[in-house]
Amino acid sequence: MGCGGDDTGSAKKEITYSKSQGPYSELFEKGIKPILEKKGYKVTGKDMSDLLQADVALNEGEVDFNVEQHTAYMENFNKKQNGHLVALTPIPTVPAGIYAGSKSSLDQISDGAKVAVPNDAANTARCYALLQKVGWIKLNPEKDLSTVTQQDIIENPHHIQFTEMKSLNIPAVRGDFDFIVITGSIVYNANIDPSTALATEDILPHLLLQLVVLDKNKDAQWAKDIVSAYHSDEFKKYMGEHNNGLWYIPKDNQ
Repeated sequence: MGCGGDDTGSAKKEITYSKSQGPYSELFEKGIKPILEKKGYKVTGKDMSDLLQADVALNEGEVDFNVEQHTAYMENFNKKQNGHLVALTPIPTVPAGIYAGSKSSLDQISDGAKVAVPNDAANTARCYALLQKVGWIKLNPEKDLSTVTQQDIIENPHHIQFTEMKSLNIPAVRGDFDFIVITGSIVYNANIDPSTALATEDILPHLLLQLVVLDKNKDAQWAKDIVSAYHSDEFKKYMGEHNNGLWYIPKDNQ
């Protein structure tokens, strides 16, 4: 039996989470884990190579929770993998942003500009929504912003040439594009200064990162204690001292 078994009782004091390279695990470890340890919890991270592996481990009870995904990703996992994951509270999230490639300001957008965007569905949609926000394109207003694709662009006055590619690969080729659009964890992992974003998205509710657990554990005391930690004055103070412009903080956490 993995660490995440059926133990939903208040006695459970050893909890395990899936750990990834990037800002979300790090924020949890520096800002939340100390709060939980003061309450007597032993908190252990288990390295995962990607979010799919992390969700499979969570769904199978190998870990108890993760802090790496938004509701859109979680719901897609539940649907495709017959998962039983639930989101308990929104947590600080790094917004997607437009960053300089060979051009360094938004007003340098020119005819036939080359722009790189992520190729995974949820992040592709948020990046096109951001490009609409800055006025470069117009999307079909009848389509849900959370699911738009390149096919939903109804006006592209600058004849922007979009290249959809794996998010992780975009920073390495930013010089090949006029502009790049990347999500927060990619910004962080590539050591790009978040304050250099030329524009950032208005994060839609379904794209806020969430504390995610197995459905059967949603009322467990340990799960409630993690939620409390994210809403605590101690964590609020931590964010006040360590937010260098990287984080969007949900109203729940302010």
